[in-house]
Amino acid sequence: QVQLVESGGGLVQAGGSRRLSCAASASTYYRGWFRQAPGKEREFVAAIDWSGGSTYYADSLKGRFTISRDNGKNTVYLQMNSLKPEDTAVYYCAAGGRYYSDNYYSPDYWGQGTQVTVSS
Repeated sequence: QVQLVESGGGLVQAGGSRRLSCAASASTYYRGWFRQAPGKEREFVAAIDWSGGSTYYADSLKGRFTISRDNGKNTVYLQMNSLKPEDTAVYYCAAGGRYYSDNYYSPDYWGQGTQVTVSS
């Protein structure tokens, strides 16, 4: 069992930036992020393979969000730039499982989530 702990959420002004972190209790090949906005279903945000050589993003987030990882710390990051009010959501760290194709990432483990609120 892998435990995940997100951090870095909070209130940010529209147009600003925020970096989320997620520390894991063990290493996994795939890491990623999902989010769930109020009244909406959970959606894929980004994923990354072991080396960081392959990254995947929701089409709407390309160019604004960047995923990275530090395997020595079992930590994955999500750099969020040019934030918009519609980015307001609970962001969930994910790990393990498998990335299939077309942004179908099926993780084995989930964090508890961290709230990101973007004010207008």
